[in-house]
Amino acid sequence: MRRFLPSLVIAALGSGLWPGNAAAETCPPPPDHAFEFARLVEEVRNARNERAARRISNEMWALWADAPDERAQSILDRGMTRRAAGDLRGAIEDFDTLTAYCPDYAEGYNQRAFAYFIARDYAAALADLDRALALKPTHIGALSGRAMTLMALGREDEAQHDLRVAVDLNPWLPERRFLRRSLLDETAPDL
Repeated sequence: MRRFLPSLVIAALGSGLWPGNAAAETCPPPPDHAFEFARLVEEVRNARNERAARRISNEMWALWADAPDERAQSILDRGMTRRAAGDLRGAIEDFDTLTAYCPDYAEGYNQRAFAYFIARDYAAALADLDRALALKPTHIGALSGRAMTLMALGREDEAQHDLRVAVDLNPWLPERRFLRRSLLDETAPDL
């Protein structure tokens, strides 16, 4: 047994299976909530009022914030807590960790973009929003965040396009008030 144990340790180190070895830690694919999201989009489009739409929007956010595993969820939650407390540097560090660990998880980029937006680093926010939307093209939060970021950069026409796409998915979106009047149609809720 004594001869076998060192060989086992060497094999574990060489294979990347040793506890704490970063090579052994891979993020699983993000959860697939496409069916639930499509159902929620239909519900929010038919919502009777702002209160009902807000409840449905919160359900959407719960889907987006459902991380691929416990480690990713912990990092996401800690970053969001830090951002809410005003610790933007700490939040960005957490979201850096999350996007490095789970590069296919859109919400990591979306949340880091929000922290960058608050810090007025609009170029960094836009890069992260582009990545989030490449992964989840119908992410309403990333679409509206990209629209707000483009507005901050003075790119109004692009911002209006993204905002229109977001409002088409959720006509009750609070950011709808930034749509140019000419882009509003009769089916949109009152501003």
